[in-house]
Amino acid sequence: MDAVDRIIAQWRRERPDLDVGPMALIGRMNRLTQHLSRAMGDTFARFGLSGASFDVLATLRRSGPPYALSPGDLTVAMMITSGTMTNRIDQLERAGLVERRPNPEDGRSVIIALTDKGFTVIDAAVAAHVETQARLTLGLTDGEQAALNGLLARYLAAFEGDLAG
Repeated sequence: MDAVDRIIAQWRRERPDLDVGPMALIGRMNRLTQHLSRAMGDTFARFGLSGASFDVLATLRRSGPPYALSPGDLTVAMMITSGTMTNRIDQLERAGLVERRPNPEDGRSVIIALTDKGFTVIDAAVAAHVETQARLTLGLTDGEQAALNGLLARYLAAFEGDLAG
């Protein structure tokens, strides 16, 4: 019996008229998210990054050469507001991890590019991040991971649909 089971048992005792089954599922997902976020945040911190700064650098790194995107493309890729993106870029620029460059396709705009330092930091951070994620999923077999991934993909699609297409 875990903490969620105890909470569900209490609600079933106090409010037997309510179907609290979904509360168990969502409660476990919330608790897992907290554990996973804390462990991944510890990994990011080893590189002087937050989850938000890691996301920007990782988005630039996985975009491929020249490891640069417009602020608008970054905003769309990360599903955040332009104001939030500007703040993140400003912080990363101050840290010397990204730089604003003139857009070669449109001289009126800029692109955000990884600096050499930013490339080095994100390459090391993403390797450590993958190691952390592997450690965090050790409690499940490969088959269980695949099954859970399939279920979660189906559940997420109910909210987001096919955003990839």
